[in-house]
Amino acid sequence: MKILVTGYKGFIGQNAVNALKDSHDLVMFEWGDTYPDLFGIDLVLHFGAISATTERNVEKVMRQNYDFSVLLHQYCARENISFQYSSSASVYGLNTSFAETDPVDPRTPYAWSKYMFDKYVIDHPTQNTVQGFRYFNVYGPHEEHKGNQASPYHQFKKQAIETRVIKLFKGSENYFRDFVSVETVIDTHIKFFDVKESGIWNVGTGNVKSFQEVAEEIAFLYNVGIEYIDMPDNLKSSYQEYTKADLTKLNRTLGL
Repeated sequence: MKILVTGYKGFIGQNAVNALKDSHDLVMFEWGDTYPDLFGIDLVLHFGAISATTERNVEKVMRQNYDFSVLLHQYCARENISFQYSSSASVYGLNTSFAETDPVDPRTPYAWSKYMFDKYVIDHPTQNTVQGFRYFNVYGPHEEHKGNQASPYHQFKKQAIETRVIKLFKGSENYFRDFVSVETVIDTHIKFFDVKESGIWNVGTGNVKSFQEVAEEIAFLYNVGIEYIDMPDNLKSSYQEYTKADLTKLNRTLGL
């Protein structure tokens, strides 16, 4: 297929390009480039977004994450181009149940931008296939540019190598996440190439691990210590204590 990949320089985008470049004709787009020409495109993989949950410039987040996504969605609908996009488990906020039909609780501009586009897609059904994927906590290669927004796996490993000590928020034994590898995320996108059903699906493992456990694993691997620090005040109101993907719909769709 001829596939447009937005956000190809980002974490998910780089991994997608590496997985697809030998088997498909890829067209690359990054924010700031000339608006992509979709002539002859079979599929759009829309990964491009401001992914920082700490970004507080609402106008900037909405412009890049929502407005641009709506434009792409409309173009794909008009030209009958299949469309896959990145959503996020951050839309569930502080909830403790995580089925796609459960109530949402977005608590950051990033989470709101993802929820609003999910809602737009639901409210504007089209003839072309439109598939959204709510990623849980993704980790893997090519996170370097994400800084303090990188996964705990990446941040703890970097700290272990560079400073020989892992800095961990106090109480991290009480914070649990569904950590999913980026390879699993990309594999899910590829499996859906053959699915001609529109909708939104969770992408995770269905298992949880605490930040404490992750830190201890890496501390053991690199033989380093752990330093406990206070959580910044600006994170306390939006920091999810628990996420666990409900994969019922995903498994049903893929026949697993």
